Amino acid sequence: MNAKAEQQSSTLDIAKLVLAVLVLFGAIGLYYQFPEASTLLRVLGVLAAAVVAAAIAVTSAPGRALWSFATEARTEVRKVIWPTRQETIQTTLAVLVIVLIVAIYLWGIDKILFMIVGALTGQG
Repeated sequence: MNAKAEQQSSTLDIAKLVLAVLVLFGAIGLYYQFPEASTLLRVLGVLAAAVVAAAIAVTSAPGRALWSFATEARTEVRKVIWPTRQETIQTTLAVLVIVLIVAIYLWGIDKILFMIVGALTGQG
């Protein structure tokens, strides 16, 4: 009995998701079907259809899971301690200085190796 209920729920969820996609694609199709109408009205129509499609999708199990994930992710982002402007500038400058030092070091090694190979091959 439980497996049958899960199968029916899964089928209903798929139907809801398909309906949401059809609503969204229908709105996009209507956007292009009426080019003589105001662009503002057409955009508002697509946005309204997107809201309706999202509302339909959220009623399905995958939609509820996605919404739950999004709210939990937002909560976690709020917990992050972001660096201050001064810390960001200092870190950026440190990275730039290290990159410059490594670039000069690699350029020097390249020049030395180029002179050695030139001397060995008689081209330098």
